[in-house]
Amino acid sequence: MMQGLLFVLAALAGLVLIVNFSRVETPQIAPMSGACHSKQECRAHFDQLEKEQRPLECQGIPKQGGAVICRTLPNEKVKIARSETEYHHEEADRLGKIIVGFDRDEKRTTLSIEGTTPVEYTFTPRQYDLSRINGLPPSRVSTFTEAQLGKIRESSAKKSRGFNSRVEEIGFRDGFEIPIRADYVKTTNWGAQRVLNGELKRPHYGVDLAAPLGTPIHAPADGIVSLADDDLYFEGAMVLLDHGQGLISMYLHVNDILVEDGQAVKQGEQIAGVGSKGRSTGPHLCWRLKWRDRNLDPMLMTEWPRN
Repeated sequence: MMQGLLFVLAALAGLVLIVNFSRVETPQIAPMSGACHSKQECRAHFDQLEKEQRPLECQGIPKQGGAVICRTLPNEKVKIARSETEYHHEEADRLGKIIVGFDRDEKRTTLSIEGTTPVEYTFTPRQYDLSRINGLPPSRVSTFTEAQLGKIRESSAKKSRGFNSRVEEIGFRDGFEIPIRADYVKTTNWGAQRVLNGELKRPHYGVDLAAPLGTPIHAPADGIVSLADDDLYFEGAMVLLDHGQGLISMYLHVNDILVEDGQAVKQGEQIAGVGSKGRSTGPHLCWRLKWRDRNLDPMLMTEWPRN
């Protein structure tokens, strides 16, 4: 009798135990107020938080003819606007860095990323020289034969290939060095309004450094040679160096080209010698700098903040 009663009690206890276990439910985590409810929504939410934590930070030389390097998130798209209707987008590199250059007559530029506070620059107008050069052959100024026009078109196609280079990695961190280390005389400042044989021409977007024939020309910063050609109509012989993200320096009228297309060069490495080829009246280096479609002052890059 006692054994039967114990068996019944044990069975009832087991039944209770089974019932209790059947009531155990998987806990549900209630969404926090304002939280995301899907993977896509969460990703967008965290992207926005990252942007708020990493606003666009820029340093450099924000002047007409100058440039800045900005830092943001990797591969972030940055809107670069001169006005509400004149703008384009550039993409930061894998480290989140992007170069932005300012043209000769730039008035105002706004840099922005959606959801962040924009960076705005208003530029003080620079004063530019008037540069007159007389005695040039008419065929180097405005009077061209069909054969010469053909040569000009051929030269333009070569230069376009060089300017279309798109090396991503920025080849400089602390600005440029002056490419001529020997004695030189600066004969023309950047941005000077040119008058050739009495005809008003485009501004001179180079810095002219006069030096003896053959004086070594050195790379002002690391870069990749995007053009090395000794048969161009106006420039005669020219080297282009891509310093990253469309920042390209130019060396015109050179004598001895010591590099070739696609070659990587380091700051201080000799790339050519001073010459007087093409539209030139004497041995000198015409040193130029361009970012995308904007002409920059290479001498300003030698004043880059060292930090």
